[in-house]
Amino acid sequence: MAQYYTTMNLKSRFAPSPTGYLHLGNARTALFAWLAARAVAGRFVLRLEDTDQSRSPQMYEKALLEDLRWLGLNWDEGPDIGGPVGPYRQMERLDIYHQYYETLLLAGQAYPCYCSAEDLAAERAVQRASGKAPRYGGRCRHLSVEQRRDLEARGIQPVLRYRVPDSGMLTVPDRVWGERSYALADLGDFVIRRSDGSPAFFFANALDDALMGVNLVLRGEDHLSNTPRQILILQALDLPVPEYAHLPLLLGSDGQPLSKRHGAASLRDLQIQGYRPEAARNYLARLGHHYAESDLLDDQTLAAGFSVEKISRAPGHFDDVQLQHWQRLALQALSDAQLWEWLRAANSSNIENRLLEKMLKAVSDDKNLPIQFVAAVRANVLFPGEALDWARRCFADETFAELEKEDAALVALAETPAEFWPLAAMLLQQSAGDYRIWTKTLQQESGLKGKSLFMPLRAALTGRSHGPELAALLPLIGMERAQQRLRTAASVLSEVRK
Repeated sequence: MAQYYTTMNLKSRFAPSPTGYLHLGNARTALFAWLAARAVAGRFVLRLEDTDQSRSPQMYEKALLEDLRWLGLNWDEGPDIGGPVGPYRQMERLDIYHQYYETLLLAGQAYPCYCSAEDLAAERAVQRASGKAPRYGGRCRHLSVEQRRDLEARGIQPVLRYRVPDSGMLTVPDRVWGERSYALADLGDFVIRRSDGSPAFFFANALDDALMGVNLVLRGEDHLSNTPRQILILQALDLPVPEYAHLPLLLGSDGQPLSKRHGAASLRDLQIQGYRPEAARNYLARLGHHYAESDLLDDQTLAAGFSVEKISRAPGHFDDVQLQHWQRLALQALSDAQLWEWLRAANSSNIENRLLEKMLKAVSDDKNLPIQFVAAVRANVLFPGEALDWARRCFADETFAELEKEDAALVALAETPAEFWPLAAMLLQQSAGDYRIWTKTLQQESGLKGKSLFMPLRAALTGRSHGPELAALLPLIGMERAQQRLRTAASVLSEVRK
């Protein structure tokens, strides 16, 4: 029987294998499991399935914990904090698994299998050739004690297989997909312990859920076919069966499996690109789950609005443009002071962020300068690197010739009369840097207005055809740099025209 939970005892878990950086699909699974628990003041468990030791170096475990914390998740039990039903690394639970293997062997519900990889491949080839689904035929089911001794004397290390009943149906309820029925004869006897003695996923994963009191398992739909096998194991051991909810896969915007070609594939990719964790949480929470609110939600509201019943059966499509929308909302929610602290601290080991702070310090010791700078550029910054770019355009002692320029900016400059530039430089001096007076006088004297006036000024002062308000940038650029760029813009353009 399923171990149905209530709002008083829900316990969910995230059980990754630390074999690489956390994929965004798995990060979404972790977030959903965390939200399900937090929605009803339940418990959330982090468990590491590290039995594949060759692919589970310590660096990936460390990265996994760091990435989950960056996302904003916390856990009530886990490998780093312990808990009442630990340990929480599978390699530390081998003695527990051994006891239950012995139980299944004594009951005749498991048996050693000595078939080689070549034997199994040949069996599958014959089955496919005859139009049958590949499954283990059970050739080692009925070996005698003597036959097993002979095989082991030859140095063959067996796997351990679970003996699946030859007939009958198993109905599996699923909170997302509804009930599904499986013919037991189609499952085949499956491996629960590898030849090196390490536990197979089917076994350890199911056993850990039951022994740790997990009663809601949220995981990807690629595990749908595993569920009947795991239920059989738990039923055979008279252990509680959790409720299952299998999440549709997370795909790229083109419908293909998510990878780096879509902009990001791992949670660490998002961190490196400079995303805010609350932007990632809000976006991932909506990938395959419906929220009525379209605003940026805090954790409490995200949890309160989460329900397994709101999970869609359609695949989630990761879209970098949508993620940037949530990044923009996350940055808008920050004060100027908070935004500056984020720019300063984001990826603190990244030299670009140190350069940003050094650049502002070199210009002035005025403690208000960082806030003034942030207030000017915040609407045009999504990531820390963009802030550095605007800092360079404002504070670097670069002539127009030295500025990195957009093609659109050069076009705007080329369309501007040559006599405009000395006039603009002279009137800037006369206005003492007052933007309103300067542009009003320049409009009157040059006869240019609107885009024809402001686009060339922006292009000459920043090298860009768009960006923050020039009125806010001019005091940051300063009179000396601004005049120098206006003068050098004229000389550069005269050379181009030649």
